[in-house]
Amino acid sequence: MTLMDAVRALATDPGLQLLAADPSPVVPKPSPALPAAVNTQVQTVLNWTAGFGLAAAVIGGLTGWLLVAVGHNTERAQLAARGKQSVLWSLCGAGGIGLTSSMVLAVYNMSI
Repeated sequence: MTLMDAVRALATDPGLQLLAADPSPVVPKPSPALPAAVNTQVQTVLNWTAGFGLAAAVIGGLTGWLLVAVGHNTERAQLAARGKQSVLWSLCGAGGIGLTSSMVLAVYNMSI
């Protein structure tokens, strides 16, 4: 039996055609929403995680600016460069947290 014969046999199988048709009224269609008890807990965890992530990004950015200031005033170019990198990575981290939460919310709203 070749691959094409197997595909043809599956395509003409009446059982598979019945499965591909619209579901009968006997089969219930569940709603794609989380139960209220689970939804509040998930929202709490996501809110706390995003809050801690953004707080860490702010602390990292402030620490980076501190390194830039100290490195510039003490003429340590490596310390100032490291501070500039940490500021950029903090901005990227905060943007990633914001983008991820927006994407999760958009996908969740599309499924409802």
